[in-house]
Amino acid sequence: MTPEDFRTLYEYNAWANRRILDACAALPSEQFTRPLGSSFPSIRDTLAHITAGEWIWTQRWRGESPAAPPEWVKTADAKDLGERLSALDGELLEFASRLSSDDLARPIAYRNLSGESSSQPIWQPLQHLANHSTYHRGQIVTMLRQVGAKAPHTDLIVFYRERAK
Repeated sequence: MTPEDFRTLYEYNAWANRRILDACAALPSEQFTRPLGSSFPSIRDTLAHITAGEWIWTQRWRGESPAAPPEWVKTADAKDLGERLSALDGELLEFASRLSSDDLARPIAYRNLSGESSSQPIWQPLQHLANHSTYHRGQIVTMLRQVGAKAPHTDLIVFYRERAK
């Protein structure tokens, strides 16, 4: 992938996150926090996981290696998660806008949450994070349907179609 491909991928990520955030903001608290038996117990917990993932990788790209997700993940409500995820998406878009081809090949060394050292060329965790968020947004779409809420379309092709208009 090229630097431009990654910019487009993170534009898509922010677009899809905004659609999920808008759908979640419309939920009553009971639906947002209801245990539904997915990878994470509730819509809130799944959204918190997406947000924590973006936070962790943003920290790693700054040279930090957080040992755990931030404490706010445990208690943040829909409004707080929305604000944090939107801010992180802005940071990720800004980061992607500065990438060069040389940057993509540059290794990033960090410790994972288990404390194990790891290193990959930066293009790999960039792809991983976008894929990670897509996977869990799909879970939220299913959970939204389970609580009877309208689920947004977050498919990449929908993003491309809207951009072409």
